[in-house]
Amino acid sequence: MRNGVEGMSVPEETRNRLGYRFVKRFLDILLSLIALVVLSPIFLIIAIIIKCTSKGHVFYKHRRVGMNGKIIYLYKFRSMVEGADQMIKDFNEEQKAEFQDNYKVTNDPRITKFGHLIRKTSIDELPQLINILKGEMSFIGPRPVVEDELEKYGPNKEKFLSVKPGLTGYWASHGRSSTSYEDRMKLELYYVDHASLWMDIKIFFKTFSVILTHEGAW
Repeated sequence: MRNGVEGMSVPEETRNRLGYRFVKRFLDILLSLIALVVLSPIFLIIAIIIKCTSKGHVFYKHRRVGMNGKIIYLYKFRSMVEGADQMIKDFNEEQKAEFQDNYKVTNDPRITKFGHLIRKTSIDELPQLINILKGEMSFIGPRPVVEDELEKYGPNKEKFLSVKPGLTGYWASHGRSSTSYEDRMKLELYYVDHASLWMDIKIFFKTFSVILTHEGAW
């Protein structure tokens, strides 16, 4: 084993973890840059359609909790009507209960017609390539949550926040919205405990299968 600073040994597990994070960050920068350049014409087309079919901004920023509890703002293509956040108070009791449990609503009345399409295909998430380039997110990791949602993780909160959130992840590629929130937490924490470059590669390609088959999509 090689020695660290002034004779202190660096555990092999620590060196492997640092190497994994270095490679992962390098790939995040490289792939997000390539994707942003290649997808820029699609971004433009989507932006035009959003502006032509509903009022409001093209992009939507949503406050989430990132690695180590840092607050980040997630970029998305806007898929809801203008003023969607204020519409929550108009939900019926069933919708309010579902939103409280899952932070999502089946057949959400706030989503625009075009919004349904870009959500079903996960196109609305593509602007998060900017979050990845900025270092706030990774391609692979637990999906970022809102502050209230974080409390559901209880004593596992710090573990959940010990890695960068991802554009996709173990939960997103293994059930997505078809799972209960309790199952979602188990899947996200499983990833944190077993994260590796090989696991990330498998999740990356599994995600394409999920998107193509609309598995677990709302």
